[in-house]
Amino acid sequence: MRHILAGLVLSSTLVARAWDGQPAHIYGVNLGSWLVLEPWMLPQEWLDMGGQSCADDCWTCIATESSFAKAYPDTVDTTFAQHWDTWFTQDNVNTLKAAGINTVRVPLGYWIVEALVDRSHESYPRGGLKYLRRGLGWLKDAGIQAILDHHALPGVQTPGQMFTGNCTSDVQFYTPYNYHRALVWTAVMTALSHLDPDFGSVFAIEAINEPIMNATQTPNYGTFQRNFVQVIRAVELTLGICVPSSSLSLSVPLSVSNNFTAALSATSSATIFPVEVRAALSEAVPILLAIGVASGLQTIFEASPFKRSRTSLVTNFMDVNWQYDNPSNPADVAIGPRAYDNHLYYSFGGVAAADPTSYLISICNLSRIQADAAVGDSPLWFGEWGLSTEFNATDEFLYKWADAQKLAYSKGAGWIYWNFKTEISPLTNGSALARQWSYLEGLKLGFLNQDPAALHDPDVCVPYMNSTTNSTSS
Repeated sequence: MRHILAGLVLSSTLVARAWDGQPAHIYGVNLGSWLVLEPWMLPQEWLDMGGQSCADDCWTCIATESSFAKAYPDTVDTTFAQHWDTWFTQDNVNTLKAAGINTVRVPLGYWIVEALVDRSHESYPRGGLKYLRRGLGWLKDAGIQAILDHHALPGVQTPGQMFTGNCTSDVQFYTPYNYHRALVWTAVMTALSHLDPDFGSVFAIEAINEPIMNATQTPNYGTFQRNFVQVIRAVELTLGICVPSSSLSLSVPLSVSNNFTAALSATSSATIFPVEVRAALSEAVPILLAIGVASGLQTIFEASPFKRSRTSLVTNFMDVNWQYDNPSNPADVAIGPRAYDNHLYYSFGGVAAADPTSYLISICNLSRIQADAAVGDSPLWFGEWGLSTEFNATDEFLYKWADAQKLAYSKGAGWIYWNFKTEISPLTNGSALARQWSYLEGLKLGFLNQDPAALHDPDVCVPYMNSTTNSTSS
């Protein structure tokens, strides 16, 4: 069995290497709290903006972008523009590049596409797309590739979480209406990724961040997975981009060969795609036209040859093992390049007993990459992880904890740390929060190496291999 599992790990790494122009391993960070703000990561700035710190659950006060926008409808856009302008900067890009980071995951809310917001009952800050375009341009110039992560879905995909942009127990994402809005978002982001020069660093789009784990509570999620893939491939086929391992073909009428939005409108009538896909493509057209006017992309969208030599985007999903109780497997609907994402935080409990030895035994014997590969979810990267713990960790342990996690995750396609930075203020007890949650602070403290592929101790796991401990998950 050990030989079989080793083969599966090797297979996932080889698939990762097979992506044209992509690095052999992903060494990345999340740009969390930039375009989807989570107040726990910057509590003083949040209060200075006008937000609140809830004594109880996050829906009881102004603790999300939605509640902020409702409380300050006249000033929300200006307030958030200041945050977007300063939280992620060119200096950050320079520091990340110097530290060997080759990938960033960019958490986005559906409201970055402002036309998708139903202003009759939904409120979010406007203007974020301008800052996304600027930031992606910086990353492109630095040679750092980007994953567009649909982090906060229309209708909310997970209850009681700041990261959804609207902390609520009323989860409505898993409905036809909100699946449709997410597909329109996907069509818009795919078109921008291939046509907007500022999006030149984008190589993957993630369908949904952290859906509800109980698959019985996510009806028709498998159908959404299929439609997500086909929306991306439909846009790419319209652009003349070859989709590897695909039997889909599309002929764009000569009459619209210099007008992408007209061609996409024609594709929305192509019966090779499901009705839900065609509807999403059709609704994306006027949104793209409006973005073109606002962003100076009108000529590119409407009056230029649009055939592209770029490679297909990687479709990215949380892996099948993220859910339980007979979940749908995104590998079953894959067309073209694909990758899978898993998140692992020991600090929230339920993974290993809360002590250093148990943590190291657990991570050094991690089997998630092999388990995913066995059901086709390969290559796998770990899109969120960090140094946080359930106990007061010593510096000595954090050196080991960083090494052991990097070693485990690099057996797959790689890793993306949460987060690139956090606030350092009296409300975070100085650098106490950043010590275990900020990649930039981890570099300063030495827990994380300037070379992300390097380890302080390559043999960190040797004493813990094949050991057993009180662990509830591997």
